[in-house]
Amino acid sequence: MKTALLLSARPAVAFTAMGGLWGAYAAYVPVIKAQIGAGDWVFGSVLVAAAMGLMAAMFWAQAYDRLMGRFGLPLGMVMLAGAFLFPGVMHSPLTFAAAMIVVASASGTVDIAMNARVSEIEAAKGRSLMNFAHGMFSVGYAAGAITAGLAREAGLPPLWCFAALFVVIAVAAPFSAIAPDDSTEPGTAKPASLPLPLLFAGGGIILLAFMTEGATEAWSALHIERGLGGGAAEGAMGPATLGVTMAIGRFGGQAIAGWLGEARLLKIFSCLAALGAWLAAAAGSPGVAYIGFGILGLGVSAIAPTALALVGRRAAKGTRTQTIARISVIGFSGFFFGPPLMGGLSEVFGLATAFAVLGFAILGVLPLLLVLRR
Repeated sequence: MKTALLLSARPAVAFTAMGGLWGAYAAYVPVIKAQIGAGDWVFGSVLVAAAMGLMAAMFWAQAYDRLMGRFGLPLGMVMLAGAFLFPGVMHSPLTFAAAMIVVASASGTVDIAMNARVSEIEAAKGRSLMNFAHGMFSVGYAAGAITAGLAREAGLPPLWCFAALFVVIAVAAPFSAIAPDDSTEPGTAKPASLPLPLLFAGGGIILLAFMTEGATEAWSALHIERGLGGGAAEGAMGPATLGVTMAIGRFGGQAIAGWLGEARLLKIFSCLAALGAWLAAAAGSPGVAYIGFGILGLGVSAIAPTALALVGRRAAKGTRTQTIARISVIGFSGFFFGPPLMGGLSEVFGLATAFAVLGFAILGVLPLLLVLRR
């Protein structure tokens, strides 16, 4: 653990900052949803617009990464923290959609850059670090969700909370500075030469993992507050529980992968995530829901980092940013397709049924794994 921290310390700052921002956002979802006057279906559909920003990030992430060099992550962190100031002050679905496009664009750019940095360090040092880096995201996420939950209990509006986070992240941003490895050796394969089944299977596994994670982040607080009668702090504990158990699962993911093997880890953890989603769906009290979200978080924790590491190791030197960008546009879109799916199902069948369906969806990792192993 100590070695992993030392090797990936700089990109880990970016992972932690991004986790804190998304965790705080998840805790404030009930407030923002009521503020823009959107029902479940409308709120979920609005988030589809955010996918547009994510798609755009794929096209400029590599150019941004090369242009900014070692300053790419620090500047990206500040831009992302600034983007999160806007969703909480919007008062209509249309303006909220515009704000989320900005957030998704900045988030996608930073996401691609920081995952590429970790993949490059893994290749240079011969160590698996992706689970640890994503574990730092989960630590930040849990801290952000708990902090925002306390801020909500104190009656603070979203802007105040995100303004404080902006200051903290602006101070921490310089510590994430690390230069990308852009060297390309003669004859090096381009990302396009990678087998398409590898890209789509890896991206598909990441999509299902992030779809499950994103849907739970966006709707767990609402499920507890609206469906199970919890208060604001109790609602915030839903995403916070998810973040804590995901951190535990990711920090332990490297050792578990070495013991079980990466393929077996993906099988077991996807089944564990499905079990957690079903338990959260069947919960009759916030306490049982916390257990469900905890199991879900533990299960989904190592799926995306393991798939990212598998694909990243197959990328040629100097092309990892491109390769990460290609699978990211598939995988990271799950963060924005998951919440609309939950919104539509919730509008018709209720949030409990939506979480049950989510449990079946994550099992899609199993057939994709067969393709990825080949």
